[in-house]
Amino acid sequence: MRNKNPDGFAELGRPADVPPGPADLNLLRTFLAVHRSGSFTAAARLLGLSQPAVTAQVRSLERQVGRELFERLPRGVAPSPYADELAARVVAPLDALAEVTGDTVPAGERPADPVHLAGPAELMCLRVLPALAPIVADGLLLRAVTGLTDPLLDELRAGRHDLVVATTRPRGRALSAVPLMDEEFVLTAAPHWAARTGGPEDLAARGPGVLHGLPLVTYAEDLPIARRYWRHVFGRRLDCRAAVTVPDLRGVLAAVVAGAGFSVLPRYLCAAELASGALVELYAPEDPPINTAYLVQRPGSAVNPQVARVRDLLIEAARAW
Repeated sequence: MRNKNPDGFAELGRPADVPPGPADLNLLRTFLAVHRSGSFTAAARLLGLSQPAVTAQVRSLERQVGRELFERLPRGVAPSPYADELAARVVAPLDALAEVTGDTVPAGERPADPVHLAGPAELMCLRVLPALAPIVADGLLLRAVTGLTDPLLDELRAGRHDLVVATTRPRGRALSAVPLMDEEFVLTAAPHWAARTGGPEDLAARGPGVLHGLPLVTYAEDLPIARRYWRHVFGRRLDCRAAVTVPDLRGVLAAVVAGAGFSVLPRYLCAAELASGALVELYAPEDPPINTAYLVQRPGSAVNPQVARVRDLLIEAARAW
């Protein structure tokens, strides 16, 4: 049965050897920042404290309540069921108190906080940033960076970004992810190389071996996109070496259009070139390989209302992608 302490908070299973008493508000604020952000490091950034100070305060609160509040993960933390219940009970009072004591500037006069957004360079430049242009013109402050998914997710957990467009779903429970769009991959080349393959019918009849004499242009030395296409479409391993590698799919596209060879590209990236005839789709499988991109949010970023605005607009815009 739950009892209430003098502050009105129900005590959940407090052990007999832990002295009852009101929890320090600073400890509760720190706890809530960790719960929202999903890591001690991100909470420290939000609170303007050192990471060891945040860790010490959470441990102090854990001693007071006699419960473990967070499971320490390789990347960030995951709240315990007790922590989820505690957060649900204290969030409204603490937010109200913060508004009373710290929010003295009228809402319309407060300087807006920038939204920190990250993702793959190609998707950010061709889809994400154009979709956000209307609200940038309406006053949104945006700080965008590009990079690979795994490092960007690590930086998200550390509080460096508010939102990340990721090419894989993040592991664990610390981050919230929603599917954003499906990338369909296309096997393509310039027209004169396509003519040398004999066309899609010849490729279907003779198999992908007809491409082995053509130079391959790809994103990286280990051929990640092309290998996946070969495995999914042809059911075999791609065994060749790249003629050209460039770590930006826009560069791969430019090289293939210029006649450097063939490649596997996301359809959204080369749709205009396919439509104009600058590129030819070498093969059109009934079940093309796709990859799902996710919009991933750091829990603590909810304190900035512009983050929700960016998130909602991207989800809406992505329906047409």
